Amino acid sequence: MHVLSIATLFPNPVKPSFGVFVGNQMRAVAARGEIELTVVSPIGIPPWPLSLREPYARLKAIPEVSDAVGLKVHYPRFTTYPKVGGDTNPGRIARAVLPLVRRLHAEKPFDLVDAQFFFPDGPAAAIVARELGLPLTIKSRGADIHFWGQRPHALRQMLDAARQSAGLLAVSQALREDMIALGMPPERIELHYTGLDREKFHPIERGAARALVSAMPNLQIWPEGPLLVTPGALIPRKGQGLVIEALTRLPEARLALAGAGEDEARLKALAQRLGVAERVQFLGLVDHELLPHVLCAADVLVLPSASEGLANVWVEGLACGTPIVIPDIGGAREIVSDETAGRIAGRTPAQIASAVEDILAAPPTQAEVAEHVSRFSWGVNAENIVHFWKGVLGEATAANIEVVAELA
Repeated sequence: MHVLSIATLFPNPVKPSFGVFVGNQMRAVAARGEIELTVVSPIGIPPWPLSLREPYARLKAIPEVSDAVGLKVHYPRFTTYPKVGGDTNPGRIARAVLPLVRRLHAEKPFDLVDAQFFFPDGPAAAIVARELGLPLTIKSRGADIHFWGQRPHALRQMLDAARQSAGLLAVSQALREDMIALGMPPERIELHYTGLDREKFHPIERGAARALVSAMPNLQIWPEGPLLVTPGALIPRKGQGLVIEALTRLPEARLALAGAGEDEARLKALAQRLGVAERVQFLGLVDHELLPHVLCAADVLVLPSASEGLANVWVEGLACGTPIVIPDIGGAREIVSDETAGRIAGRTPAQIASAVEDILAAPPTQAEVAEHVSRFSWGVNAENIVHFWKGVLGEATAANIEVVAELA
């Protein structure tokens, strides 16, 4: 079985941690040896002179094809228009990808076209699948549904792609219900939970982990006091500002923000204005090898996002034995099934602070917390998506045989 998978969010030689969870999934799929996998990760570059600015200037250095991320990946370029052209990206992606995939298809035919996000990947992959005459599958992960699903032009493209698809995936039951509410066919939507690198993300005794990250020159996290960690890109949707405000109600706690992004200056100014700047540490991008140590060192992981499907970092935090405080979004209730996993709290500083206080007052053991995600692994994740693809292809083949029989 030869699968063409299109993913705009995927690791590359310049940004190896970009979409690392998709990279982990695909490496696990390839390792099974049952699927021949061709990954195409389109790179959006704006017109000159914006293309001279960062991060686009560095992205232009990415080779057309590379195996630097552990898989052979094709990186075709498409023209993007930052902040104004998002709704029209699928068509430009398809035009950029088609010459490459037509050539690859002629050399060794694909059996299936797969998209790893619903937007812009899904509608772009739908165009490619139509051009090649192949069945289509699309996976939804959260923001691709919750953000783009509110934009009429994007939603029309998503619904057209959903109707064309032979099968759809959602990372949580709650996200599946959101997809159905948008008008997607429920009989085609299956559940596909995220995976987990169990070799990296497992409990390390909290005191030892805290001593380690406080001694690392590139981290130097405070060695004492209750530690909150908020991992994720510094963008408004992730809600780091709410955690900073919650610190005013948690006088002993310290906060480490693991991530980078456009909201950094605003967040630093907020911490200064609230008088908690000395208790907020901006770690920047934390290498995926170091992140497990940071999560194990934390007393609580707090991530008050406005929307998620089922965030990988929820699972990674729990796997490290760290209870989580998250809002009632996406698959939150599928993960936080009782108080040993953490708390589901409203997106207000007061409710976040109250949830953190509850956990600090009676912390569960790391083993109790980690048990909540014992069923997650990239191996299981890969097995399930391969089973899904095979099922889709089997149904498509059976349908073709039936049509041929009717014509005869």
